[in-house]
Order: sequence, then structure tokens, then C-alpha cells
Amino acid sequence: MVAICAMLCACTSKTGNTDSPSGNLGQADSLVSVQPSYAKYFSVKDSAGMRLVTVGSHDSFALVRSDEVKVPEGFTKVLVPIKRTICMTMLQLSNFTVLDAHDVVKGLTGTKNLYNEDIQRRVKDGRIVKIGMEGNFDTEMVLAANPDVIFISPFKRGGYEPIKETGITLVPHLGYKELDPLGQAEWIKFVGMFIGKEKEANDVFAGIEQRYNDIKAMAAKVEKRPSVFSGEMHSGTWHAVGGKNYLAQIFRDAGADYVIEDEETAGENLEFEKMYALAAKADYWRILNSYPGEFSYEALKASEPRNELFEAFKQRKVIYCNMKQTPYYEISPVEPDVLLKDFVAIFHPELVEKDYQPKFYSLLK
Repeated sequence: MVAICAMLCACTSKTGNTDSPSGNLGQADSLVSVQPSYAKYFSVKDSAGMRLVTVGSHDSFALVRSDEVKVPEGFTKVLVPIKRTICMTMLQLSNFTVLDAHDVVKGLTGTKNLYNEDIQRRVKDGRIVKIGMEGNFDTEMVLAANPDVIFISPFKRGGYEPIKETGITLVPHLGYKELDPLGQAEWIKFVGMFIGKEKEANDVFAGIEQRYNDIKAMAAKVEKRPSVFSGEMHSGTWHAVGGKNYLAQIFRDAGADYVIEDEETAGENLEFEKMYALAAKADYWRILNSYPGEFSYEALKASEPRNELFEAFKQRKVIYCNMKQTPYYEISPVEPDVLLKDFVAIFHPELVEKDYQPKFYSLLK
């Protein structure tokens, strides 16, 4: 990934929309302040006619409204607001959705588990093209999208070399690395700076933050915290996310304790016996998958007969989300408050209204 980032830094081609209004971005009377409070992987500094944005530890961009502005050495110039881009992940797309900015999205890697009807229409009528998956991009489709910049996720398989050769600026979107749910959602501010919707992004995030923290504060007062584990067996192993993972933080904020307490974030693949030793007596079991039809305890047992040994299975306390039936990856990154409330409604139902209807997770029937 270091090599990829280094190459990105070297990219200094002209980007953005040439029809952008002239003048400097840094004028005090027009600049909307953007500062991340929870996100750790981007920073912002406004300076003398430009907005300087650093992503991770390697990539720096100077957002300007005029191509005449000279940017500091080491910064890639981007004319803003951009008018056309390509999204590589559903997390990135969720930022554009919540900011009502689908018009800017001209390309996607794919449409698996995509529920948004507006995006589906745009793909169908050609306003959005599918460029192929990472590692196997269709360069012709990339060029057909004619993006000002492309938002990428360096952690995946890569395969960006053919795109680099086109001279299009690649902008890393590192929301996936954030361990704080609000930190991940705060990347809407990052996208907002590129598309000229800083105020909207600030306002939307302020609402998310308020709702999330209100629910978190309620859950923090509970006397009894249930235990919970996550995942299921696939190809002979059980991928268990680490104790510092985004999901583990959601569980804690919802008033529950995740069975893995280590410092790891990505987790590891475990044998069934090791997972059972950790979670045999856990109160709840969270599962997210794409199951054709209606998932059930019978289907869960059929996938691995030993699943019935877990106490959460016996007590019918499996928390479930089917990605074939809900827009989980498509919108949950910018709805951590909704995700949190779903879990609170299960762990501590007395804290939510009696007629609460979950959006993502509910107890498996």
C-alpha cells in the first residue's frame, strides 16, 4: 500500500472541472470550515487561497477554485467542486447518497447488494457505468466515465496502474480504517469538500453525531451488559473481528460486551473449537450474510451442525441482517446512529419506543 500511496503523491495532473468559478478557495467570507472531530485518517488546513487536505500519512491535496493558484510542493492540485467521479466502494457511495449528490457519481465497480433505486436507474440508462472490479478494471469504461478524480480504497487488490496511466487523480478514501463509528460517518465531510457541499456535510454529520451520542449515553447507564459474539463458519474457519474493531465499538456503545477483548482490529480466522471456547455462553450472536430466501435457525444449523451448541442459539438470541434484503453496506456507514439503535433495541429494549422498527438488525425468528 505504501508503494501505491507514493505513486498517488506523484500524480500532479490537472483535475477537476474547468468550468468551476474563478477565485481563491480560502477567502474568509466564503469558506465553510471543515474539521474532523472523530475521523483519524484525514486532516484539513485552510491556507492562502486553498484548502489543504492530507489523507493518511502519504497523500496530500490542495483544493482550489482557480487553476491559477500555485499549490505547495508535494500537494496534488484539485479544482473544486468536482463534477464527475468514480466510487470504488459502497462506503464511498453512501457519502454521495446522504449528500444528495448522485449526479457527481459517473462510475461504480459493481452493483451487488445495491438497493438505491436512483442509482439503479442511472446504471440502467448509462449515466453511471460499471468499470469492473479492483484488479480487473475496464480502462475504456473508466475513460467513458470521464472522472475529474477517482476515490479509491488502497486496502483492496489494487490494480490501479492502468488508471494511473490515464492521468486521472486518485484520491484515497480511508473511511474503512476508522475504528470509531462516528469517525467513519465523518468522511461525508471529506467528500463534501470535493463536491462543494461542506455546509450540507457539516449539518448532516451534526445530526448523526447528536443522535448517536444521545443513544450511547442512554445505553451507558444500564446495569446489566449482555455478552455478544459475531460471525459464522466459512470454508472451515471462523473470521472473528478484533476487540478494537468498528463493530466491537458499536456493541460497547449499545451497552453490551464483545467476547474478544484483544487490541486487534482486523481479527483473525479461528477454528470452531477456539470460537466456541470464547463464545459458548455468550448471550447474543450477531450474523450478517447474504442468504437466498429466509434465513432461519434450521439454516444456521444446516451450515454447521455444531452451531446449535452455542447458548445464544439455544435461547434463540441470534441477531441477524440479510444483505439481500437490506441496504446494509450501501447506507449503514452514514447511519451509525440507526445501527446503534437497532442493537440497543435488542440488548436493552426498555430504552427504545415500543413500536420501534429496526432497519438493519433484528432477532432471528
